[in-house]
Amino acid sequence: MTGNVMPGGSTACCTHRVLRLAWLCVLLPIAAGMVFILGYLSLYGVDPQPRRSYHVSYPHPYHFILDEPDCCLGYQTPFLVLMVPVAPGNLVSRQVIRRTWGKEGVVLGRAVRVLFLLGMPGGAGVERQQEELKTESLEHHDLLQSDFLDSYFNLTIKTMVMLEWLSSRCPNASYAMKVDSDMFVNVHNLVSMLAAPDTPTRNYITGQIARFSPVHRDPASKWYLPTEAFPSFIYPPYVMGFCYVFSLDLPGRILEASRHVRAVHIEDVYVGMCLEYIGVLPTNPPASDLFSDKVLAYSHCSYSSLIATMTSGSDLLMGLWEDFQKPGPTCPPSWRHLLIQALHRNWSTKLRKN
Repeated sequence: MTGNVMPGGSTACCTHRVLRLAWLCVLLPIAAGMVFILGYLSLYGVDPQPRRSYHVSYPHPYHFILDEPDCCLGYQTPFLVLMVPVAPGNLVSRQVIRRTWGKEGVVLGRAVRVLFLLGMPGGAGVERQQEELKTESLEHHDLLQSDFLDSYFNLTIKTMVMLEWLSSRCPNASYAMKVDSDMFVNVHNLVSMLAAPDTPTRNYITGQIARFSPVHRDPASKWYLPTEAFPSFIYPPYVMGFCYVFSLDLPGRILEASRHVRAVHIEDVYVGMCLEYIGVLPTNPPASDLFSDKVLAYSHCSYSSLIATMTSGSDLLMGLWEDFQKPGPTCPPSWRHLLIQALHRNWSTKLRKN
């Protein structure tokens, strides 16, 4: 009948309104949270789109929050700077390195400096972590922290920020090494190699070199790069990122190249792309077994003949370092090592004559 209201109509209408209001109360905080997260990721150098897995925000004006701007000035200018990228929360690795190969300040009469490179901590307890890092920095004066989010997909940013620091803060050093925090480094052998008269002082980068390395096209791989990010199916030669050494003329040149070469998340590949742009090829080390990305079984003789090798943990590194400092047996070089060194000297002599 016209003008009459169906029984329950008013109740149904109110129910629908209540449900709509309830959904709004649920969805609005979620939408606001997503906006905040996307803004945070954009601010700290992470592309929130799926393509973040292969493109990163570099070049970008990142800034140092913790810095040691004077550690390379004047009489303190080191011959060699060891740069260790490490997660903000990985205090254990930093302490072990400080107590082992990182404590060698003068080697073969040449100054050596160890610095740890960090991004911003993420997750719960960020403010507490940051305060702890400030305290650690005041105690040890060896932390460099920049304002990007410290994550696997920002390793390229971390490496480029390292090069920025070396170029601006430490241009008068002779060499630098980028070395992961889970490595054993024989600093004596490293300095000995770099101080050799046939070691180049310019356009020099060495380590374990990857040549003719195929591009990963499997989207499930963490090293995946699609064709639009890297059209070729073979990477240019590059030094593997766990450990490499370079002359201090290169950071500025690589940074200049980065203005023309779009950054991808695979940091060692990206450094190789920049080197290709400026026409610099990695140099073979004097022996192929000086740098190892494998965990080698410890013996005093084997570790006395290498420069860097991966370890299986900080506890092991501490233990083997204590043994490594003890007087060891006389270790004759292997025939393979002698042969490679002889071939390297012969090749270097030919290059100088030409």
